[in-house]
Amino acid sequence: MSFSVPETVTNAQADLERLVSDLRGLLANKELDGIPEIGALRERVDEGLNRARDSAVHAAQDAARQAREAAAVADRYAHDEPWRVAGVALAVGTLVGFLLAKR
Repeated sequence: MSFSVPETVTNAQADLERLVSDLRGLLANKELDGIPEIGALRERVDEGLNRARDSAVHAAQDAARQAREAAAVADRYAHDEPWRVAGVALAVGTLVGFLLAKR
């Protein structure tokens, strides 16, 4: 069983990378070198961006781990209780069919 990174996580990572790139490009402007606070600002921004990137990676890893665990539990349950799972699937299918037929 393999899981891929959801598209929303991939898009969020790409957006974050673009933001980081744009911000670094702005702060790398040589005209700003004469302002003493810019060096400290560059450091704080780099540290904050690194922390944000690490947090996003950890959140994605945790979500993927939880999804794998939930799938494993569901798989074990389906193997341990096949008739109960089949009954629930039948009930849900009947309910969906009934609701669609009322349209």
